[in-house]
Amino acid sequence: MLSTDAQLPNSVTRVTIGKKQIFLIGTAHVSKQSVEDVRATIASLKPDSVCVELCSARYKALVQQKAWRSMNIYKVIKEKRALFLLAQLVLNSFYRKIGAQLGVQPGAEMIEGIYQAESIGAELVLADRNVEITLKRVWGFLNFWNKLKMITHILAGLFLSEKIDEQLVEEIKKRDQLENVLETFARAFPEVKKRLIDERDMYLAHKIATAPGDIIVAVVGAGHVPGIQRYFSKEVQLEAILEIPPKSFVPVFFKWGIPLIIIFLVILGFFKDGAQHGIESIYIWIAVNGCLAAVGAALAFAHPLTILASFIGAPLTSLNPLIAAGWVAGLVQAWVKKPTVADFEDLPQAISTVKGFWMNPVCRILLVVALANLGSSLGTFISGSWIAARTL
Repeated sequence: MLSTDAQLPNSVTRVTIGKKQIFLIGTAHVSKQSVEDVRATIASLKPDSVCVELCSARYKALVQQKAWRSMNIYKVIKEKRALFLLAQLVLNSFYRKIGAQLGVQPGAEMIEGIYQAESIGAELVLADRNVEITLKRVWGFLNFWNKLKMITHILAGLFLSEKIDEQLVEEIKKRDQLENVLETFARAFPEVKKRLIDERDMYLAHKIATAPGDIIVAVVGAGHVPGIQRYFSKEVQLEAILEIPPKSFVPVFFKWGIPLIIIFLVILGFFKDGAQHGIESIYIWIAVNGCLAAVGAALAFAHPLTILASFIGAPLTSLNPLIAAGWVAGLVQAWVKKPTVADFEDLPQAISTVKGFWMNPVCRILLVVALANLGSSLGTFISGSWIAARTL
């Protein structure tokens, strides 16, 4: 016989769908109380299925702490996933800082849900959408200025210093305050909220509603509970929210158009103003592009050979849409300072501080990729504008 709602924690919401009894545990990702709520609810209900707000990638990262050992940094760079991994580490850093202040491991309530499911023999359902699809949809539907704004907000998390007490985290779990937070977030990034929250509410609702058995417990962030309830009563088209957004024409234009324009301007300078003018334009391109890419690598405390490679490679890679200066710099840095197994194992601890983030060899490679690319992009804009101004 099921326990009554009065015997369950206040964070639990009960929903009936046909014969299914679904219990949504609204949690905070860095809350000791949430861990206790998960333990008590599953122990009391003995559900047929336990759904957790994780995809397979996040599940592996959470329960297999040593999975970092097997990461191939060369493969990450060659597959153009360095910036994606860097963004993940920055976000993880944000949660680890809060967790360290509260004395609880980020995601501990999910781990507890997994453990409780195994202990009672319940079906474990990974109910969240693949994190890479989510991030690609978030990023792909943002315009240029919102992308810059989003990067600023994410990087701000790396430098979080203010204290956050456990009472504040528990207060955030209250629906009225949480809705206010989401409304503020929606005003700043309406497209991000749609992809990051609303679409995942749809996906979570579908996975939870179709979980095996008649008694289902779902461990989800408190912010998802109202949305999941709303989508229980609606038909969800999963195909639409699993598609990777098509690439915009604008990045393709910049990728191929700018190199062609630069080459055209240099050639035009040769014919219009003579060989000396054309040679000076080439010097400008090499010096500005190479120097700024090298400065970017140096800001990441790259090896001198990496800085040199950035200087030499940037003027060439900026004219080749298929290769980026940061990838060259990252591969050289990984070659001269190959990360050890210990460096990969130290990642979870390293990202908890700014110093650790910069000093860990794995993080440094990712920073080299990002900052060398940024320097080369600025160099392309500045030198290209300079060459255009003196030629036209």
